[in-house]
Amino acid sequence: MANSALLVMDVQRDVVALADDGSGYLPRLRGAIDGARAAGIPVIYVVMGLRPGDPEVSPRSKVMASIVRAGLFTEGAPGTEIHDEVAPRQGDVVVTKRRGSAFSGSDLDLVLRARDIDSLVLTGIATSAVVLSTLWHAIDLDFGLTVLADACLDTDPEVHRMLTEKLFPQWADVVTVEDWLKAIAPR
Repeated sequence: MANSALLVMDVQRDVVALADDGSGYLPRLRGAIDGARAAGIPVIYVVMGLRPGDPEVSPRSKVMASIVRAGLFTEGAPGTEIHDEVAPRQGDVVVTKRRGSAFSGSDLDLVLRARDIDSLVLTGIATSAVVLSTLWHAIDLDFGLTVLADACLDTDPEVHRMLTEKLFPQWADVVTVEDWLKAIAPR
């Protein structure tokens, strides 16, 4: 795990308000974050951020146009901040992306290369959006991948289940937070 990083993606106030299903998602994610820190694994936060006026949003993009209509992800807006329960600590890196993948329009690749990170542990909201997009992008960049299934959340539980049980295991190790914490615990 020496060359791994935990990515905490799109766990922003407005997103949590839309997706949190009361299953204990935030405490579970907090446990993964705390465990990563204890094991010396860097925690990198990824947030979606759009400039005021949305100059990076094309009207041809249905997804981005719907995000703008919903008033989500405007930089500086309170709802765009990382949720308080999993907030970064001083020294944690926060990367701002402009599209679905954590790599799209961000300097994530630069941050990872500078730290010689070659393996990613993915968490975030939504499984069918940032997690899926980042997984595909990371595959093309030859990263080793782990997905913490219960530290990902989607507004559609069936889509989450299908992705974490059927699709993701083809390209990544898919485990629970509890099992991952056991694997990385200092011995």
